[in-house]
Amino acid sequence: MGAIQNTQIVLAERPVGDIDLKKTFRTDKTSLSTELGPNEILVKVLFISLDPAMRGWMRDVRSYIRPVRINEVMRSADVAQVIKSNNSDYKVGELVRATAGWQEYAVLQPSDDLVKIKAFPGVSPSTYLGVLGLTGLTAYFGLYEVGEIVKKGGPNCTVVVSGAAGATGSVAAQIAKHVFGCRVIGIAGSQDKCDYLVNELGLDVGLNYKSKTFFKELSAATPKLIDIFFDNTGGDILDGCLRRIAFQGRIIVCGAISTYNSVEPKGPAYYSALITQRARMEGFIVFDYAKQYAKATEDMSNWIKEGKLKSRETVVQGIENAPVALVKLFNGDNTGKMLVKVADEDSKSRL
Repeated sequence: MGAIQNTQIVLAERPVGDIDLKKTFRTDKTSLSTELGPNEILVKVLFISLDPAMRGWMRDVRSYIRPVRINEVMRSADVAQVIKSNNSDYKVGELVRATAGWQEYAVLQPSDDLVKIKAFPGVSPSTYLGVLGLTGLTAYFGLYEVGEIVKKGGPNCTVVVSGAAGATGSVAAQIAKHVFGCRVIGIAGSQDKCDYLVNELGLDVGLNYKSKTFFKELSAATPKLIDIFFDNTGGDILDGCLRRIAFQGRIIVCGAISTYNSVEPKGPAYYSALITQRARMEGFIVFDYAKQYAKATEDMSNWIKEGKLKSRETVVQGIENAPVALVKLFNGDNTGKMLVKVADEDSKSRL
């Protein structure tokens, strides 16, 4: 029976507050059998997606997906390459997107989250974890299904996006601006990121939430109030936008990264604006729209070709650096999608 050496990073202890790099994760060296069962495939992980939702998966609480168990490989969406196959639908050398986790190799069975990647020229495999992956799909369905941008969009529609220089926020902001022609204000955590939003992504305004006069600047940038707020951060930014929400405005609750490491998160103080302005604040999970993924991916592929969607990646090299990269994500050290590169694609990869 053949075997390969496999590096895995597992959840060793559930963090309370901030992630502790000395205690939260453990690196294991294991031996993985290359003998496959019926319909199984063996894959080599190329890229690992790092996402704010991971912090929630470490908590032993009720959620939309079960928590990662102690001593279990840390969950993540990955792009991987098939290197051995007992399944005629997956050939050696092909690329897939799957929940393979923080490890170098994995044996997978066909499932809803095992998706063959239809690559097109000039597009890196990592793109299928970003703009053309669940990240981009989250932005797409948040705007379409929750924000009702098809009804509201246009030059008279003001859209504000928090975490706008991040993976999901940057896609949402560009769709609102370049597909629907809205006036778009992006919120980020540094002047460099704000310049990126305006000068490279073409947004109308970039606001630094760390500014001492942030709310005054937000008010000045939204003279006609906020029709759609795409929220990735929660906290004080959400409160500020609640104070500026327009009549029948829509608040898309995509994430709350500012509160994920808090021991006792606090809720919004200005939620009464939802009553007075007859506004709606609604959360969603991208998995709810799985049957519509193909149409959304086709739309976004076309927008990339048309120059309406740009992307930037922050790539950390080496699986051993995944925990550090996750901490960097929560510190806001990334612009665009945060990824870990585990291995290079091999056109002759096989066992």
